[in-house]
Amino acid sequence: MKGVSYITDDQNIKKAVVIELTTLERYSNELEDLLDGLIAESRKNDEKVPLQDVIGNLKKSGKLK
Repeated sequence: MKGVSYITDDQNIKKAVVIELTTLERYSNELEDLLDGLIAESRKNDEKVPLQDVIGNLKKSGKLK
């Protein structure tokens, strides 16, 4: 992919990716999907809260009618 390069270790294993700023606009949707996936992965072990509790808390705080 043009504008994307990889940083590798001594065994040529990819360790990081470098994305040129000019490439960000062109692939903004794909990058947004990637970031969403990374965020979801980082939160997979977070405490789960039932939807009804979330709705109740939002109503109590006045953020949901």
